[in-house]
Amino acid sequence: MKMTFKAALFDLDGVVLDTEGQYSEFWGQMGREYRPDVPDFSLRIKGQTLRQIFDAWITDPAKQTEITRRLDEFEARMQYSYIKGTRAYVEQLRQQGIHTAIVTSSNQPKMENVYRAHPELKELFEHILTSEDFQESKPSPDCYLRAAASFGVPIQECVVFEDSINGLKSGRASGAYVMGLATTNPREAITTLCDEVIEDFEKMRN
Repeated sequence: MKMTFKAALFDLDGVVLDTEGQYSEFWGQMGREYRPDVPDFSLRIKGQTLRQIFDAWITDPAKQTEITRRLDEFEARMQYSYIKGTRAYVEQLRQQGIHTAIVTSSNQPKMENVYRAHPELKELFEHILTSEDFQESKPSPDCYLRAAASFGVPIQECVVFEDSINGLKSGRASGAYVMGLATTNPREAITTLCDEVIEDFEKMRN
């Protein structure tokens, strides 16, 4: 990475955890059932909070209740594996005195499932910001600006790790240095939205 930075801000799904394929399956099914008129529904909603998805795409309260129920059941069964090299890289950053935070559109109920699988996350990351912690979801830069402020670090001295189009736009709009992970979208689809592209974190360690 051609810079020095004081804080590393990580999206969760598709960046820290290898879960985006599972979410693509779930939201692809929801799109076919509830919004068959919207092509690539699962890609369009990536990086957005559940509330934002409902407000923009599925406004019927009964449908929202049913989708929420099905999502809760799905997340309770999901596999929460790390993206290759993530844990070792974050541990290295902490040893170097660099602040670390997760900045995710996921809500607290989903995170409880994650913590059961990975209780060490609360030690790996100093701060974990969820959808309850910010008013505007990605692609707004609000979440990353709040994360930087939580450390008292200028956003220009932060690096953002993102995979989704909405997340990359959020990081770029914040003014941070943006590393794109080609885990959800192909490299060529995200190159113009970030400063560098990586496949995973294996080669990031010194």
